[in-house]
Amino acid sequence: MVGFILWLLLLAVCWPLALLALVLLPLVWLLLLPFRLVGIAVGGALAVLRALLFLPARLLGER
Repeated sequence: MVGFILWLLLLAVCWPLALLALVLLPLVWLLLLPFRLVGIAVGGALAVLRALLFLPARLLGER
């Protein structure tokens, strides 16, 4: 909602820039999508590594 309000403010101040942002936003989102997928994959790999490292402590019942 905040983004929409900021866009409306930009529309009131400088409408050509607001329309350009409206057109370019889906393109930028598509360009950044592979980086998000890589981030999810790296996060999952690090979670597996962390689980493997902490497995002995969990088996011994860390106190």
